[in-house]
Amino acid sequence: MFEAVEELIGEHADLEKRLADPAVHADQGEARRLNKRYAELTPIVGAYREWKQTGDDIETGRELAQDDPDFAAEVKQLEARREELTDRLRLLLVPRDPSDDKDVILEVKAGEGGEESALFAGDLLRMYLRYAERLGWKTEILDANASDLGGYKDVQVAVKARGTVEPGQGVWARLKYEGGVHRVQRVPATESQGRIHTSAAGVLVTPEAEEVEVEINTNDLRIDVYRSSGPGGQSVNTTDSAVRITHLPTGIVVSCQNEKSQLQNKEQAMRILRSRLLAAAQEEAEREASDARRSQVRTVDRSERIRTYNFPENRISDHRVGFKAYNLDQVLDGDLDAVIQACVDADSAAKLAAAQ
Repeated sequence: MFEAVEELIGEHADLEKRLADPAVHADQGEARRLNKRYAELTPIVGAYREWKQTGDDIETGRELAQDDPDFAAEVKQLEARREELTDRLRLLLVPRDPSDDKDVILEVKAGEGGEESALFAGDLLRMYLRYAERLGWKTEILDANASDLGGYKDVQVAVKARGTVEPGQGVWARLKYEGGVHRVQRVPATESQGRIHTSAAGVLVTPEAEEVEVEINTNDLRIDVYRSSGPGGQSVNTTDSAVRITHLPTGIVVSCQNEKSQLQNKEQAMRILRSRLLAAAQEEAEREASDARRSQVRTVDRSERIRTYNFPENRISDHRVGFKAYNLDQVLDGDLDAVIQACVDADSAAKLAAAQ
């Protein structure tokens, strides 16, 4: 396993030299690509150097322990640290999801349950917005279809990182585990008898695609315009500003009515369409890949019920990894790190097992 690290160290040193050359930064796209790769390799190089140094320290400690038994305890500590570093290196060397550093488009849709489901969809949206705020990410509502009581029938939001992110800390790297059916158990605001109801909302997370990643033939699109629905306002409900785009080869339909301008709505709809087409292409590639490849790429089935939010017990449960905590109020306020980290750890463990 560690033979490959020596090659990566050489690549890391070469990247360091190239990035120190001012001429490289004349091409911003190339500079970003090199910086990204450099950031990916830096944790591997650092862990490997510590792993080697710890091995040298163990040998020295064993020699000293022959004359002074007090060094024996230090050797045990060093051996434990080397085992930790070995596991860390194995994990760092597992192939990463190439989309991990991408921004995402996150969609929340109310399911069965009427207004209660729409209110829960609004709670989920607020949870993700607060989580993004905690991490310093930028959010932008692309389109929203509000319900009568202040929830959402469906809403799409773009989530973007600010600046360069560390490997494994990108928006897609953290939010890709959120796709699926989210179930809520609580007494609805519309319930007069105090009975607990169960309803659900669906979440779809797709990496946002750049125009160069997804080629869309304009002849494959049917674009319809219509009048917006929902809360009124200047230009709303009075002009054909809403846009619906149908991608004929796949049947994917995207609509946007959030903006007053037809052109702006079309641009937002195209962003959502590109991300969905990229996700569809990636999923198709995964289906055609080998079983081993599939196990490394995606461990989450978007169609399954992934999580339950139980209000009477203040409990949140993730059914994929067995995570359970009794701080639902804090989670809904954006404290999602522990929930997401449980999914990250389970996914990493599965990838590590598949690589061995």
